[in-house]
Amino acid sequence: MEIEQKQAPLIEQFVKQASTLNGPGPALVKLIVEATSHPSLFAFSEILSVPNLLQLQGTESSVYIDLLRLFAHGTWTDYKSNAAHLPQLVPDQAVKLKQLSVLTLAEMNKVLSYDQLLKELEVANVRELEDFLINECMYVGIVKGKLNQLRRCFEVQFAAGRDLRHGQLENMMQSLTNWLDTSDNVLSVIQDKIKWAETMCEEDKKHKMEVKSHLQDVKKSVHSKSWRCVLSYDHDVM
Repeated sequence: MEIEQKQAPLIEQFVKQASTLNGPGPALVKLIVEATSHPSLFAFSEILSVPNLLQLQGTESSVYIDLLRLFAHGTWTDYKSNAAHLPQLVPDQAVKLKQLSVLTLAEMNKVLSYDQLLKELEVANVRELEDFLINECMYVGIVKGKLNQLRRCFEVQFAAGRDLRHGQLENMMQSLTNWLDTSDNVLSVIQDKIKWAETMCEEDKKHKMEVKSHLQDVKKSVHSKSWRCVLSYDHDVM
């Protein structure tokens, strides 16, 4: 939650700035470049939803809307696949997109192999990869985890969330619904087990009471027989 709280003022700043810009001029393009280069900003859907950005559609600068969409939902691999149709990234944007790519990978798997990361991020070697994960990801606060050099993997303990993709919210809601249904079923089973345990406990108590009562009856019977034997002995002696 800390990274999200830090981003909130930045998002508000860029949204307000975008809302005040009129016309498909270079100011909107500059704003998009600044937002996608900012070292502390990792969420872009609210900026993308500002109506003024639609002024870029149908112009030579429309590719910058595509660029902003890429930073909202895409990865470094997506950029490399469509680089011919997108503006060339400045170094800060390249770092940012690779950071976002790590977040996307962490959504799908909490153990990221070095081989996978080297390929997805196009990093030259393991040393460079580990430096990137430490300095550009963990130190920044977008992920927390452990570098496992023995297993050659990054073990993710926390990863900041990215902007929701189209249809992702519905999928999340369905997953939550399924989880609730499963929880209800598990709760029902647990309640049945508790009732069964309570019933067995009551039966056990009842059984113990019956055994105790039976023992008392046996004791009384033995005591009574003992007295009869004593009386009979006394009578014979007399």
